[in-house]
Amino acid sequence: MTQTRTRLERGRAALGPALSLVHTGRAPTRAVLTAELGVTRATAGAVASELEALRLIQVDTRPGGPVGAQGRPSHRLAINPEGPVVLAAQIHTDGFRAALVGLGGHIVATAPVSMAVPADPAHVLADVVAAGARLLSEHERVCVGAGLAVPSAVAEPEGTALNPLHLEWPAGAPVLDIFREQVARAGIISLAGTAPLCFVGNDVNVAALAEHRHGAGSGAEHLLVVATGHRGVGGALVLHGKLHTGSSGLALEVGHLTVNPEGRACHCGSRGCLDVEVDPLAFLEEAGRAPGPELSLLEQSVTLLREEYDDPAVRRAAHSLIDRLGLGLAGLVNVLNPDRILLGGLHRSLLDADPERLRAVIADRSLWGRSGSVPVLACALDHNSLVGAAELAWQPVLDDPLTALGV
Repeated sequence: MTQTRTRLERGRAALGPALSLVHTGRAPTRAVLTAELGVTRATAGAVASELEALRLIQVDTRPGGPVGAQGRPSHRLAINPEGPVVLAAQIHTDGFRAALVGLGGHIVATAPVSMAVPADPAHVLADVVAAGARLLSEHERVCVGAGLAVPSAVAEPEGTALNPLHLEWPAGAPVLDIFREQVARAGIISLAGTAPLCFVGNDVNVAALAEHRHGAGSGAEHLLVVATGHRGVGGALVLHGKLHTGSSGLALEVGHLTVNPEGRACHCGSRGCLDVEVDPLAFLEEAGRAPGPELSLLEQSVTLLREEYDDPAVRRAAHSLIDRLGLGLAGLVNVLNPDRILLGGLHRSLLDADPERLRAVIADRSLWGRSGSVPVLACALDHNSLVGAAELAWQPVLDDPLTALGV
């Protein structure tokens, strides 16, 4: 025990990096963990044992190896599926979704709610936290943090929603303060015996973080994500594993790039922005379909694209949106020079419908098109904004597990 403790003291600084490696799937075995951390096998073993004692990971000390393989297979490392969770939530124009999310981006439980989002953010955030508290009680889980994704630029570090254009919230709503108050009022307590730390981020920003750690953006050094959900268009950039949010959280407001100068009036005061030219409402209007109340705009658009693409009006609408999206992406490629582009929401479905058309527009309008091509892929996670909100809440644990868990 003393020898193990001595090794742990030498490797204590490696606890956070080790957990991050297992969390993102980059250290599936103790041998890989040892190599990635650059420590001795004994130190890696002590670190893995401590993370297991914290109920964060599981260590399989007797893994089976391939038939005929030489030597003893390395201990396998995995996230503990019964470990602590964070409360994560995403607010969108048609309601919200609350969830419990474990390490590794694993969604333990989720509760979607359809509603007209009220103009007072405190009202919907009270419902969000109440739904999360019910999930925690039902699943008997300990909460170590809370993260929220909102469809607005979020000022850092204040956590105010600066431009919730598709909600009725006032500009500059103190969303982080309200979220924190509601979590405390609900009586949610962390392992440290206090209210869990709370975080708020832009929905596409956190989606990009989730895709980089657990999805189609894994391994990218300069990852650009552009997506449209229920309304509007957002963008995000992940550089060397970290979100690029600018000096105060307002970077990559790509929805307000002009792609159709004579187009629709935008909420920002301009015309023809991506935000109103390449979102689900624009697609339904272009296809001559009236939005219905029974499904969200996103669900209606994706279903129409998938089931009626052979309809000439639907195909023309899809081509119009693809051309505008490609024009916007080409401008972003020229400025940002990403090594990968991911598309989410309706944009993912437009890519699936005609990938060659979209890639051709980007190539024709960008410098990349003259010297090569940038991969354009679909986002891989179904609820990436929700998982991304959870990543914000997990970050203190990934940075310093012992302090974050109150050990």
